[in-house]
Amino acid sequence: MRGMTRRGARGAAIGILALAILGFGVWGTLAVWFRSPLGPALQAPAAVAWALLSLAALAVLLLSSRRWTAVAIYALAIAALLGWWSTIHPSNHRDWAVDVSRPATGEITGNRLVVRNVRNFDWRTEADMTPRWEERSYDLDKLVSVDLYADYWAGEAIAHTIVSFGFADGTYLAWSIELRRRQKQAFSALAGFFKESELIYIAADERDAIRLRTNIRHEDLRLYRLKVPAATARGFLEAYVAEANALAAKPVWYNTLTSNCTTLVFRMAKLVEPGIPFDWRVLLSGYFPAYAYDRGALDTSLPFAELARRSRISQRAIEADDAPQPLFSELLRVDIPGIAPCERCVAGGS
Repeated sequence: MRGMTRRGARGAAIGILALAILGFGVWGTLAVWFRSPLGPALQAPAAVAWALLSLAALAVLLLSSRRWTAVAIYALAIAALLGWWSTIHPSNHRDWAVDVSRPATGEITGNRLVVRNVRNFDWRTEADMTPRWEERSYDLDKLVSVDLYADYWAGEAIAHTIVSFGFADGTYLAWSIELRRRQKQAFSALAGFFKESELIYIAADERDAIRLRTNIRHEDLRLYRLKVPAATARGFLEAYVAEANALAAKPVWYNTLTSNCTTLVFRMAKLVEPGIPFDWRVLLSGYFPAYAYDRGALDTSLPFAELARRSRISQRAIEADDAPQPLFSELLRVDIPGIAPCERCVAGGS
């Protein structure tokens, strides 16, 4: 009986070690592939070398009596890999793409919020735009609304989240948490797990942030009015400002799963309302509006499917392409459940 127990324990230990080697093999191969310190020419050979080392360690573990020597050698290799990984630090100083070249920062004095580097680009194509970075001032006592945009660009499961704060004078301040791309860098969701890009908080005019996605990229954008008390709305905006300031001072890596446009919005919401429970729809961001609906944060007078249908604003944005602000933002909100009608929008603008 004792021998059987010992063999069972040894078998379990070998099984656990095999899974660990397999996991480090996959992770290490991708980490070296995306972040190889040896340059593009040796990127593939280095990744293949780590994969072969992992397979060799796994084979010896399962098939050879010298398994513990192999485990010790592989453990040293893992330590070296993790040591190298720990030396890869985020930076605020790279050759950034123009639209993410300036991080937003803010300063609150009493009820006055000043936001610097508010992006207000005039987009003609994704590659052709007139850049404008502005400093804008807002009266926090006149903050009257918070809207959630969900930008569907890769099916129903994944959406980019934008939160827009509305003021009594008709202006909106849109916040978009994005990966900070370098010049000519292509987006890769897989690379986003491996310290490929830093985070940036973009504060933007809606004619920039929304029109870019609807009129230029032709993505499916949906707009929801959030039902939040005034104090919560202000706390949410202040959380954005605080996070943007912290990020401008100390850069942080973007992560496709844990530090992205939706998980960070959820984290800030929890700072304001600590009792909000976590939900799997925070990770599958396309379903985040349904989560907000189930929490009572959206208009629940309609079934969610109908609310989602009426929330689509891409065609409306295209039709309002030439509208100046604040009319552009007002036209986006025509017939959105939970938002009072705009008199001049219904009349056709002025």
